[in-house]
Amino acid sequence: MNQQLLDPVRITVVQNSPDVTLDAFADRLGPDVRLVRPFDGDALPDATDLGDGLVVLGGQMSAYADDVAPWLPALRDLLAAAVYSDVPTLGICLGAQLLAVAGGGSVQVAAPPGREAGLTRVFWKAGAEGDPVLGPIARAAAGTGKRARSLTVSMHADAIIDLPEGASWLGMSDMYPYQAFRHGSALGVQFHPEATLATIRGWADQHDDVDTTNILADAAPFEGEVLETGRLLAESFLAAVHDDVARRGVRA
Repeated sequence: MNQQLLDPVRITVVQNSPDVTLDAFADRLGPDVRLVRPFDGDALPDATDLGDGLVVLGGQMSAYADDVAPWLPALRDLLAAAVYSDVPTLGICLGAQLLAVAGGGSVQVAAPPGREAGLTRVFWKAGAEGDPVLGPIARAAAGTGKRARSLTVSMHADAIIDLPEGASWLGMSDMYPYQAFRHGSALGVQFHPEATLATIRGWADQHDDVDTTNILADAAPFEGEVLETGRLLAESFLAAVHDDVARRGVRA
């Protein structure tokens, strides 16, 4: 699919923290992105006003921190409504955790074995190759001749421990099992496909339990592969949104 020949799709992006931005995704989701910043007073849209797709970014709070981030209950409801309405949705890190909770799953705050930071090897389960968004990444990983894995980056201490009923488990890391899952029209990824190493540096510096120098030294030789994983995921999500618009035959 040549996305340059298609009409732009309209994607709503919810940013939960000032320092967790679209980053490398800023120019990869098309020209018609509506950025909603509830921490800065923006109201969340109604479920009927999402446009053609929804992306929920990460954040510094937990998925249950309604006292710190009072918009989280409405955001969980919005994610549940997006799945119910079959809106293509991508939840990243906190966004994936909120998606899990919204669907009846659960998240453990400050989960053992501790913070997953920096370079992360995500191993794909059998269903990943057929997923409309993860498929190109998982198939590329399978073609390397290694155990099917992709390199990306992470920064989280909370972890999904139960998926929504009926969700498909698609990826894991050595440290945490639920790195990727599909719940209806929504894909949740615990890792950060949008993050550059410069962003990871900034996040690492905020945490006493992270050795910034070491994690950047581990990740730097693989920066190209990390960015390629993110590029593939962004392009695949955008293509899935275009496909959904074409299938519906109407604009949201």
